[in-house]
Amino acid sequence: MPALCRDCYSTFEHEARCPSCGSPRIKTHAELFDLSIAHMDCDAFYASVEKRDNPELADKPVIIGGGKRGVVSTACYVARIRGVRSAMPMFKALQLCPDAVVIKPRMSVYAEVSREIRKMMDELTPVIEPLSLDEAFMDLSGTQRLHGAPPAVMLARLVRRMKDELGVTGSIGLSHNKFLAKVASDLDKPRGFSVIGKAETAAFLHDKPVRLIWGIGPAAQESLDRAGIRTFSDLLRWDQEALSARFGSMGYRLWHLARGQDKRRVSSHEPMKSISNETTFFEDTASLDILDGHLWRMSEKVADRAKAKGLAGRVVTLKLKQANHKIITRRVSLRDATQIADRIYRTARGLFDQVGDKGPYRLLGCGISDLCPEDQADISGDLLDPGAARRSQAERATDEIRRRFGTDAIVKGRALR
Repeated sequence: MPALCRDCYSTFEHEARCPSCGSPRIKTHAELFDLSIAHMDCDAFYASVEKRDNPELADKPVIIGGGKRGVVSTACYVARIRGVRSAMPMFKALQLCPDAVVIKPRMSVYAEVSREIRKMMDELTPVIEPLSLDEAFMDLSGTQRLHGAPPAVMLARLVRRMKDELGVTGSIGLSHNKFLAKVASDLDKPRGFSVIGKAETAAFLHDKPVRLIWGIGPAAQESLDRAGIRTFSDLLRWDQEALSARFGSMGYRLWHLARGQDKRRVSSHEPMKSISNETTFFEDTASLDILDGHLWRMSEKVADRAKAKGLAGRVVTLKLKQANHKIITRRVSLRDATQIADRIYRTARGLFDQVGDKGPYRLLGCGISDLCPEDQADISGDLLDPGAARRSQAERATDEIRRRFGTDAIVKGRALR
């Protein structure tokens, strides 16, 4: 059976250790050198960057997030062992892990590391579909002749190079379509390398929970539960027409995914349509103070990502999910595009104030869409808000100070809520 050493990249027939270097880090699979669709997901990306930049944090639990009334953006694996999870309220995370080191996100730094990883991916294949700063699909079909090695070898080299040159680790999922590649990348984190071949697809999925499907959130899971669908084997008992009648377009997708079928191509030309951020609260809340603090931090994250990508948006969207899972969406088109956190926040807060129902809410999100290059942003100003230009200039100056002296150099009071 084909085998690969993940340390020296030797290929051989199955052995307990690499015959070349003696490493036990061996990946063996019957289809190892025949598959070419991959998903690379960095391991606790933000926390990994912080530990890289401060070696004293190496063995400590690290949480990336806001103040005591904020939420967890991500946590290192040491903190995850204690029960800390993304989107958990910070006070709850600190109850579970009181000795954690809490660090505010440095989006500009993470974006720069992401760009370096993307350059490494570009050397492997031109067909890359980024999903976020820390994960992407890759199609390495036809690259073996170029590199003189199969995709599995090149992917092992990629994550080793990420560790050696950038100080961050990643996990690889390798399969015959995007759905299964993404599932595979989550099977053995951190520093995992998992393979799901064509021959084993049906057996692999049979008893797995449907929540493995990317995009199946709490509301969709409840709908599936009511239909008696909890595993892929449950899905297989439904025919395509019945699933489509019950769940609409999602039913058609579920029928195919239940059989491990996914015809979507890895698309490197799909333009980014929006930039957004949202959080699901650990406990539903109607507190205006808490919601306002979250809305400001989300606006900052959206603005940071837009600035990192050189983009701006002409439409601001607010998203709310009530305790009964009803989703409320409000959006407004701006006079001209923006990438300024203050303007995104004030617009989103105005949309929030227009919502008649004041909660409690289980989810809050905001974002920008109808994207354009940043040189088309914030040109005409706001005649109804004479102070907008001054606040925009102050934000640009703040960005420069944070770039030079760190994200904690200047912190707005509302960010501490």
